[in-house]
Amino acid sequence: MESLHYLLMKSHAMLSRRILWEAGRLGLTPGQPKVLEFLLRHGESDQKTIAAYCEIEPATVGSILLRMEEGGLILRRQKAGNRRSLYVSLTEKGLEAANRMTDVFHDAEAVASAELSDEETARLRELLDKLCTAMESQNEGKKNKT
Repeated sequence: MESLHYLLMKSHAMLSRRILWEAGRLGLTPGQPKVLEFLLRHGESDQKTIAAYCEIEPATVGSILLRMEEGGLILRRQKAGNRRSLYVSLTEKGLEAANRMTDVFHDAEAVASAELSDEETARLRELLDKLCTAMESQNEGKKNKT
């Protein structure tokens, strides 16, 4: 059996390829689907929060958001009392794209988990969540040391 890191990278690459191909058919560029998903789930948010949730550098999120704004998917505006942060929300067109991407994500997950039982899928989610938590803790420890 292959190493854990190889299997994680390979499964991520295969899933990403499928999702990004479908996103491209919807006129979306890489990075946009996960921003749409975040905004659909969490509503209006600032750029820093979006970047952290999506595991994207803030400067990269800025360029993704600019293209999304130009494409009519999002609106960016200042909130009263906070001139430093722009808040991002979905437009009607963005909401439609986010809902279509939800279907893409669901279909990709169904293909990926087709050989797993419901219990195995639930267990896989639990294990991946634990893995992410451990890696986040490790990264926070490294940040605090610098």
